[in-house]
Amino acid sequence: MGVEHYVGIDIGSTCAKTVVMNGEGEILHRLLRPTGWSSVGTAASIREELEGLGIHASDSRVVSTGYGRASVPFADRQVTEITCHAKGACHIHGTQDLTVIDIGGQDTKLIAVERGQVTDFLMNDKCSAGTGRFLEVMANTLSVTPDQLCALAQRGGGASISSMCTVFAESEVIGLIGKGEKRENIAYAVVESIVLKVASQAGRLKLDQTVCLTGGLCGFDYLRSRLGRALHCEVISCADGRYAGAAGAALCALQTDR
Repeated sequence: MGVEHYVGIDIGSTCAKTVVMNGEGEILHRLLRPTGWSSVGTAASIREELEGLGIHASDSRVVSTGYGRASVPFADRQVTEITCHAKGACHIHGTQDLTVIDIGGQDTKLIAVERGQVTDFLMNDKCSAGTGRFLEVMANTLSVTPDQLCALAQRGGGASISSMCTVFAESEVIGLIGKGEKRENIAYAVVESIVLKVASQAGRLKLDQTVCLTGGLCGFDYLRSRLGRALHCEVISCADGRYAGAAGAALCALQTDR
């Protein structure tokens, strides 16, 4: 019996994404779950979910990537996040030339891709402001969800956060709250902090081709539009952007058989 399914598993610091493709590279299934405290436990849960769909590791090709890629014992091999995010983004957006901005839970990756090959990449510090975790922490401090924070930010302005460290930035936010600053203005400052940090990093890459946003924040249209303004270009995204790493891993699995 031949291989019918090609599975990519991207276990990030916050969420685990799984993509299942057929032999033509079409996405059949997308699975999403919190990573939790144990990547090993998350991998076991993913395996159970796949088997519930009739997809078994024994007759599939499986590639793992991400923060917890070594915690997937049923993976045939492991591939780096940079390679998988580049492949996945190119596949999702139908182009071989683009710059990928992936804002993850603990880091932000910027990847230049030309003719389908990675030509340059940058990653930020884990405590830095330009991450999804930073947005979550600030949203919790303001007693809102990340979605609500972005909605508030659209109506705000005038405030700023200078610290590039999540811990110190949270102290700044608490200080602004204590001074009676409007919540929408603080939300605006949070989004701008993320945007300016990412834009500062992106300045080290050539942005003369398509720029796409992937990762957990790719669905936040306000953040994406502010990032495009800071970079002086259009930043595109799509619903599958969150699954770019997993899609790239599934493509790596598919290419093993070709």
